[in-house]
Amino acid sequence: MDNVGRALRVLRVLGAHDATFLFRRFGLPGWMHWGLVVLAGRAKRGMDALRPGQRLAAAVQEMGPSFVKFGQSLSTRPDIVGEELAADLALLRDRLPPFPAAQARAIIERELDQSMDDLFVSFDDQPVAAASIAQVHFAVTFEGEPVAVKVLRPGIEEEFAKDVALFTWGAEMLERFVEGARRLEPARVVRTFARSVQDEIDLRLEGAAASELSESFVNDPTFRVPDVDWRRTQRRVLSTERVVGISIAERAALLAAGHNLDRVAENLLTAFLNQAFRDGFFHADMHHGNLFVGPGDQVVAVDFGIMGRLDAKDRRHVGAMLLAFLTGDYRRAAEVHFQAGYVRRDQSVDSFAQALRSIAKPIFDRPPAEVSMGKLLAHLFQVTEQFRMRTQPQLLLLQKTLVVVEGLCRDLSPEADLWGAARVFLRKSLPAGIAAHAQATVEETIATVQRIPSLIEAAERAGATFTPEGFRLAPPNMDSPPLIPMSKRGTANPVRMLMYGITLVLFGYVIFNSLT
Repeated sequence: MDNVGRALRVLRVLGAHDATFLFRRFGLPGWMHWGLVVLAGRAKRGMDALRPGQRLAAAVQEMGPSFVKFGQSLSTRPDIVGEELAADLALLRDRLPPFPAAQARAIIERELDQSMDDLFVSFDDQPVAAASIAQVHFAVTFEGEPVAVKVLRPGIEEEFAKDVALFTWGAEMLERFVEGARRLEPARVVRTFARSVQDEIDLRLEGAAASELSESFVNDPTFRVPDVDWRRTQRRVLSTERVVGISIAERAALLAAGHNLDRVAENLLTAFLNQAFRDGFFHADMHHGNLFVGPGDQVVAVDFGIMGRLDAKDRRHVGAMLLAFLTGDYRRAAEVHFQAGYVRRDQSVDSFAQALRSIAKPIFDRPPAEVSMGKLLAHLFQVTEQFRMRTQPQLLLLQKTLVVVEGLCRDLSPEADLWGAARVFLRKSLPAGIAAHAQATVEETIATVQRIPSLIEAAERAGATFTPEGFRLAPPNMDSPPLIPMSKRGTANPVRMLMYGITLVLFGYVIFNSLT
């Protein structure tokens, strides 16, 4: 009942902002859509002067921090909310009024189990940033190091838990009652969002993410991550080296300081490509507020609460897909979609390749400075329903980050051939990635073969017996298990022997897992 009450309050906010049009996007049955509109009530004055996306963004902002973050997540899903709404939701800013410095000090002392006087020489009570999850204060340690201290907002864990429960309930209702929504897998999308939020509200995990990303760019002059002060870090407190640099959004200031903006844009794009396709671990919140430019046009990133991961298979497929688009090989782009399992096998590869050509040619047959991967992704979403493509939640953060990075690079260097540089990068990196995958596959196969003796031992402990005539698999509570013959009329059959061997290994694997 708690979710029902909270859902009604959300409905009223949507109604007040004339944002009930969102229900049509989910393909709700007529009776359900009509009932929700009635429950939502009338809109406030002046709402009709705003675009639909602006009305929805204003409603989301009023609902609170969790909804703002979820709205930002939906900005990556034009297949759900449409291109125009996605663009307006992308403008949502995660800013809240700061909480009192006295509370921040109390949280720091409680988490670190030390007094402020023992931790810092100075601590600025006025925060430099305040968002839904946490706020940031500048301080100086006794070692003389300037640091940025991030402090979790009081009560945020409980608030997010309630809102995620509501999102989960709503997604499950959609999947149960709206057949068209099942392809979009709303429950899975919410689970991905919930995991992201859960990681974000444990600042130790953010510190670990910063540390891991930093190790990937050791001695890299193009990209840097601030060091973590682990002595002053706990679940609700994170202290990092204070960044010295100019915000990447301040174009005039960067030019005045003598920075080469073409090189800054190249460094940013290359850093993102390295993170995504070399390391499979990338900063997924690379907006202008989290990026600075330091000496030598080096890009410096902060705020590692939202990180993305891609396994080797996804990196290989997405890289090959992107390269196929960039080289105009639409048949190859279609084949990769099928190989990756993104499109069902009962669809036509040729028809899908034709659809990809129809959306990509108008974008890529333009001057290099006008090529937009963001537009390509938006149009790609339009063909997903036609070809029954399933949503890939693990790729949503990558898609969002790609669009944001492209926008930042365009702001810095409007005439740059960004995707020409990406094409060169992918041509170099993909062969290495395929070789690494092949090596990993061989190593995994060898490791599996090495386990066979232990699996056979486990099978024998579980009751399997071997004789010259064959072997018996004896699951629990079976008095007389059947004999599986190893030969026919006294002559060994190699194919049958192989099949029996595979059966034995699989059975042993199951038994072994059950015993361990």
